[in-house]
Amino acid sequence: MTTKYAALLRGINVSGHKRVPMPELRTVLGELGHTDIATHLQSGNAVFRSEDQDESALAAALERALHERFGFSVDCIVRSGSYLAAVADACPFPAAELEGKQLHVTYLDRAMDADRLAGLDAPAYLPEAFERGDRCVYLYAPDGLGRSKLAVALARPQLTKGLTATTRNWNTVAKLVEMTRV
Repeated sequence: MTTKYAALLRGINVSGHKRVPMPELRTVLGELGHTDIATHLQSGNAVFRSEDQDESALAAALERALHERFGFSVDCIVRSGSYLAAVADACPFPAAELEGKQLHVTYLDRAMDADRLAGLDAPAYLPEAFERGDRCVYLYAPDGLGRSKLAVALARPQLTKGLTATTRNWNTVAKLVEMTRV
C-alpha cells in the first residue's frame, strides 16, 4: 500500500541561496523510488507516493540525496496527506475568514514541549497570536509574516533549539492538503 506524502524543504531558493530547482527535486524523489511526484512553488514543497510508512526515514533519505546532489544540507520534514489534512482541520483560527498571508503553520519534526513556549508573553504581541498543535505551531499574523514580531519571537533559538521547523502560509497549507488527497 502506498501513502501520499508532502516533503517540506527548509530554507531553499531564498535570495539565490541553496538553489534546488524543482525539476531536479522531482528527479531526486524519483531516484529514491517514489512515484506520483509533483512540486508546488519554488520554495521546497513536493508531494509523492511511497510504500515506506516511516516519515522520519523518508526525510532522512531525502536529506542525504539532496546533499549528495547539491553539496549542501537541506532540512526536510515529510508528512502524510492525512496528517496535513488533520492539521488544517484543527486550525484554531478562522482560516476561511482570513487572507492566506495572515495565517501560517510552522511544521516541526517532532512535538514541541509546552514548556518551551511558557516564557513567551503572548499578550504583548496582540493582535498576533499562536497556538501549539500536533507537531506544529499555528501563527495568526494580521499584517503578514514579514511584519510579524511574534514570528521573530517564535523563531528564537531557545524555542527552536534541536527542532527542525519550516513555515508555510495558509495558501500553501491548503494547496498541499489538496495535492496529497488520496
